[in-house]
Amino acid sequence: MRASPQPATRSPLLLWGLGLAVLTVLVILAAQRASGPVASAGGVNAPRSMPTAGDISSMSPRERAGRLFDRIMRLSSEGKTDSVQFFAPMALAAFESLGELDSDLRFDLGRIAEVSGNLELAAAQADSILMAAPDHLLGLVLAARIAKSRGDEARYRALTQRLLAVQERELARDLPEYTMHRAEIDLALQQARSAR
Repeated sequence: MRASPQPATRSPLLLWGLGLAVLTVLVILAAQRASGPVASAGGVNAPRSMPTAGDISSMSPRERAGRLFDRIMRLSSEGKTDSVQFFAPMALAAFESLGELDSDLRFDLGRIAEVSGNLELAAAQADSILMAAPDHLLGLVLAARIAKSRGDEARYRALTQRLLAVQERELARDLPEYTMHRAEIDLALQQARSAR
């Protein structure tokens, strides 16, 4: 007597990926219901312009990660730490799914990690940016923020002095990520000058 055939099993990785995709779409839909862009007190968390609800299906994985970044920065600027903690794991998974990250994505990932309290991951992103380009402004800004969060005043001062020393040369490079994060760069420069 032959045993009845067993149902085909699905790969756990495939199921996890499908679940993440569905969850990401739900997060994006929830983010669409939120009010328009809200800047933080320092003006540094202003979201990028994003597609409308009808365009969600056409968003690239990078655009979806960007949408989650914007959402978390908005929530952080509003002091909604519970919501930041809720969305952060989804955002981290979205960034992880992108594969190799450029400096812009590493900065975004580092900021998400920073505001959600994962300073080790944030520091790793700053270190990676600075290993590739030792004077990269986003790497210096992120590393300085982490040093300040950790209460390491000596490192914070060293990083902000370096930021001031290289700012003109670096801004002259006119990198796209510098334009996108100019408000955060300007705020860090302002704070660095005040700390002199």
